Amino acid sequence: MATFTTPGITPEDATAVSNTLQERLSALNDLHLTLKHIHWNVVGTNFIGVHEMIDPQVELVRGYADTLAERIATFGESPRGTANAIEKDRSWDDYTLGRDSVQAHLGALDLVYVGFITSHRDAIKSVGEIDPVTEDILIGQTAELEKFHWFVRAHLENYTGQLSTAGAKSEQEAADQAR
Repeated sequence: MATFTTPGITPEDATAVSNTLQERLSALNDLHLTLKHIHWNVVGTNFIGVHEMIDPQVELVRGYADTLAERIATFGESPRGTANAIEKDRSWDDYTLGRDSVQAHLGALDLVYVGFITSHRDAIKSVGEIDPVTEDILIGQTAELEKFHWFVRAHLENYTGQLSTAGAKSEQEAADQAR
């Protein structure tokens, strides 16, 4: 438990919010690595457009991780940004695609974003009553991540608005459907 915290937040509430933020920090660090992995491994038609579309997402996600780590420190807690922290906090599967087509990676990334955004929204609900400042940070991050998710989905959508990944339950299934 923190020995100090931000004014107006009890040490118990600071620990609760910090624990939520730590899981999100690990998720952001993992998302950053996943996006960079995709950036390095995407091939085929539209390679350069998608390769270059991913870089701003990587940079934004890295910045979001820094914001959450600093928020944890503001509460008097110690943010963990190691690979071991990601593994410890992980409730999701590791990204499975290696070198693959643009469509396959975008199909898999669609599901990554679905899971990530859903978890970020859960965190918003978790901290909202305790700390509206942290809630606001998470809301802002979610809005931008939803925009990036839209960018990904625009590549997977047909003229009727149907996603090629509709109904997929795993990244591999989404990749197969998107090919």
